[in-house]
Amino acid sequence: MIIPIASDHAGFEAKKIVKRILEERDITTIDFGTNSTDSVDYPEFASYVAQAVNNGDHDLGILICASGQGMCMTANKYPKVRAALAWNKDMARISREHNNANILCLPGKFLKEDELKAVVCEWLDSEFMGGRHKRRIDKIEIK
Repeated sequence: MIIPIASDHAGFEAKKIVKRILEERDITTIDFGTNSTDSVDYPEFASYVAQAVNNGDHDLGILICASGQGMCMTANKYPKVRAALAWNKDMARISREHNNANILCLPGKFLKEDELKAVVCEWLDSEFMGGRHKRRIDKIEIK
């Protein structure tokens, strides 16, 4: 599996941790930046991952900024993206089971390494439940 990942300057340190977590699971990452803690505009980096998922180049993606909100808002502008902000395991699991989230957005300034690992692993290990949830997903997709 290959997962594109990106962060802004506020999520850069957390992105390094998440990349290591993914590598431990034998998941290859494509890092769309940023590559330092120098200030950047998060929409640019969110768009790289959102485009890759929206276009079908990759099934899943991960975005990280200070709160996760800005990345999530940007990614959800793309019609085939269902980006979800998750700050704990329960939110990560439900975003996949109920909403079939294809981009995980993380609040890099608010999660410690063990919390990042728990959220990322739960998200990856969860699957869409379908059924009544599929009907609801169909209603939010742009036709």
